[in-house]
Amino acid sequence: MKIRERTLPPGWYPGTEDQTRETIQRYLREIREQSAVERPEGIAGVAPHAGWEFSGRIALEVLLHFRKPVDTVVVVGGHLSQSAGIIAAFEEGYETPLGTLMADLELLDEIRERCGAPLQEDRQPDNTVEVQLPFFKDLFPDSRAVALRAAPSYDAIRLGRAIKEAGEHLKRTVTVLGSTDLTHYGSNYGFAPEGRGEQAVEWVKEVNDRGFIECLLSLDAEGALRHAVENQSACSAGGAVAALAFARESGVRQGELVRYLTSYDIYPNESFVGYAGVIYKG
Repeated sequence: MKIRERTLPPGWYPGTEDQTRETIQRYLREIREQSAVERPEGIAGVAPHAGWEFSGRIALEVLLHFRKPVDTVVVVGGHLSQSAGIIAAFEEGYETPLGTLMADLELLDEIRERCGAPLQEDRQPDNTVEVQLPFFKDLFPDSRAVALRAAPSYDAIRLGRAIKEAGEHLKRTVTVLGSTDLTHYGSNYGFAPEGRGEQAVEWVKEVNDRGFIECLLSLDAEGALRHAVENQSACSAGGAVAALAFARESGVRQGELVRYLTSYDIYPNESFVGYAGVIYKG
């Protein structure tokens, strides 16, 4: 059996099973202290993908809103150029500290037939997908997974539709997580149109990130792609848009913002990144 091995070192997420379970339990306690998930009805969502200490709690909180049981959880990441198309992991499983997460290659084959673009093999290490996999293994231990990445282009919309059609054809219950961080601001990222300090943080929160988030909440896939490309408001907009498109094809008309913060809120610095969690309920 060919397994996709872990590539990110500890620091992105814990290195051992015990550390991973302890961290997830700590996040769960913190989430329950601040909010409650009354009825998990999510069929898709958007979550960030920085190291767990920065954005892991938001990602976990989004996934707590996903419905159960589910046959297959699909994660769509990014970090691709507009012309990169769609790439996929073709391994039979994914290594996580909690054990192997098995892949749903039958669903992947159906997606490939329907997405209208070839699926290239993902040969590169990438955090956008990998950091989510231990959460999948913990929350959905009996589910299979599909790992994809999508360019910030119309290919992402086609991919969302293809996932929906493939799941219906195979009579699978499927949920989709789009993985993206938001504005990367400051000298570390070569992007600082509003200078430095509190005014820059306020602009990112209230203007740049908010504009992209509003597109996600209104299920405006085309607007989200345009906003991300024109305003550098998301590093992996293709992942988010694929999840959005899946939700839109499923009849969802409004998203819900689960939580938003920036790395500046955790560790104030001249360079910082925005993180948002969005859920789409079916």
